[in-house]
Amino acid sequence: MIDENNAPFAALLLRVSMGILFILHGVYVKVFVFTMAGTASFFESIGLPGWLVWPVMLVETIGGILLILGLYTRPVALLLAVVLLSAAFFGHGGNGWMFSNANGGWEYPVFWAIACVALALMGPGAHAIGGTADTAKSASAEQRSAS
Repeated sequence: MIDENNAPFAALLLRVSMGILFILHGVYVKVFVFTMAGTASFFESIGLPGWLVWPVMLVETIGGILLILGLYTRPVALLLAVVLLSAAFFGHGGNGWMFSNANGGWEYPVFWAIACVALALMGPGAHAIGGTADTAKSASAEQRSAS
């Protein structure tokens, strides 16, 4: 059974921690550690167009900000899950399962994709700004509980 008193705070913890990690991965890792040119070269080495680094970086960074704010949490989490599953398939699929393998296996991005789907199913939790996709679900849940 779900603890209805603490579940919103569990979703808040998941949402904010994932938001921070996505911002760090989008900005710090891609821009400062590997550089955009280096990341573009990596994308090209695995058969993806180099320009794809820009939308991926923006989705991770803006998505992370939206998660922290709790704005459009459900669709943003699902979009980020798609990005992570793509990273698992294209970037890590040939490296085996364990993320400790050379160049990182697909274990870690798939785990984060599952966490994103879990967040999308849970909703934004406590202290969220909201957004039409989130508030519509929350409003219908409140109506059911009031009945």
